[in-house]
Amino acid sequence: MSQAHTEFKLMEEEQLSVELIEAQYALKNTKGEKNAKSLLILVSGIELAGKGESVKQLREWVDPRYLRVKADAPHPFNPKQTLWQPYARFIPAEGQIMVMFGNWYSDLLSTAMHVSKKIDDTMFDNYVEKMRAYEEDLKNNHVDVIKIWFDLSWKSLQKRLDDMEPSEVHWHKLHGLDWRNKKQYDSLQKLRQRFTDDWIMIDCEDETIRDQQFAQHILRALEHCPVHPTSSGITWQAAEIPEVLLNPVSESVNEDDYKAELKKLTKKVADALRLDNRNVSIVFEGMDAAGKGGAIKRIVKKLDPREYEIYTISAPEAFEISRPYLWRFWTKILPEEKINIFDRSWYGRVLVERVEGLISPLEWQRSYDEINRFEKDLNDHQTVVIKFWLAISKDEQELRFKARQETAHKRFKITDEDWRNRSRWDDYLVAAADMLQRTSTEYAPWHIIPSNDKNAARLEILRTILKQLKAE
Repeated sequence: MSQAHTEFKLMEEEQLSVELIEAQYALKNTKGEKNAKSLLILVSGIELAGKGESVKQLREWVDPRYLRVKADAPHPFNPKQTLWQPYARFIPAEGQIMVMFGNWYSDLLSTAMHVSKKIDDTMFDNYVEKMRAYEEDLKNNHVDVIKIWFDLSWKSLQKRLDDMEPSEVHWHKLHGLDWRNKKQYDSLQKLRQRFTDDWIMIDCEDETIRDQQFAQHILRALEHCPVHPTSSGITWQAAEIPEVLLNPVSESVNEDDYKAELKKLTKKVADALRLDNRNVSIVFEGMDAAGKGGAIKRIVKKLDPREYEIYTISAPEAFEISRPYLWRFWTKILPEEKINIFDRSWYGRVLVERVEGLISPLEWQRSYDEINRFEKDLNDHQTVVIKFWLAISKDEQELRFKARQETAHKRFKITDEDWRNRSRWDDYLVAAADMLQRTSTEYAPWHIIPSNDKNAARLEILRTILKQLKAE
């Protein structure tokens, strides 16, 4: 959104309130529609500029039930925490409005102003670039992000500090700065100029103009609800299907050798996962009955159940559909959880959602880059992402389906939908080939495991985990 000095006119407060409420309800009613969106308002600025007062006034002009406000003290950067992890669960759903006083920019400023080891310009700019990429992904997934900086001159800040009641002082500790210190004020202003070129700047000398400008910017954002584009306008170039997906054969292993090797590898994998200082997310994808569940059981065999979490991913719930598709994974992968295992994952976006036509071509085509950024963020913050595609032949799948139907304790694993999906086998192979080509990266490579022989596949999966953890 442009921050140019646009012409501004005060509105009658009653008229402004009417228009805000109408726009607020119009936004609320976009949920599930072709122009659905939410509004995320990032608020930062100079202390005593009037951020809180403007938000308070906005709440009086709108229906306060549908304006959420979250205020956080800054989170100093943590090497094991991505910029979005403290805030992911508060990303608003379609139709909602969220104001964040504390946000990733507050965290950046706090870290830059307080860490003993100075963040150099290149590192600072890299953080800003990551933040903008994350915001662009939010916008592409129907979260409209607007950023507002409340500015105040040094002279006016000092006057407001002079006039402030002593009891209010403890509320004004933004960034933990001494706002009587001109050097710190100048340093903050210099730092924020490195990222506020795409922010709305509000001069807060006049309180009435400040509150109206803030409200009118919100009004314009609420009213802007265009229909989402569905086509990228580019000709899609499909990847070549790897031979291992077409012919997933591997050497078989006899039962005695398998049991001996399995006992040794499960102990090694448990030790490696437990002792690695990094967090680990293990992802399994593949055709139905390819052996994902059996492989997971062997990975966790020597682990305590309290050491890991297993997520079995199916179709998203209604509250998840109304948020960015990665939201339900942003909120599962937490810095304090060391080991996560996903039986199906965020790759459903470019597999089942693509193949079944649940999303537009534009949505699944841009998802590869969004997923790569997600995994890069995890990797950059000490989470190892280990990804497996279990390759099974169509004939072997049919044998396993029939065996499931005939085995009492496995009947729950087979459904009519599983049989129906076999008719889309070739479509899934095409989608898998595109996925493997576009999302196998140096920091999160795909490992394709032939799984017609379950025992051989399980051993290879365990060996691969050790290799990626460099714990062979």
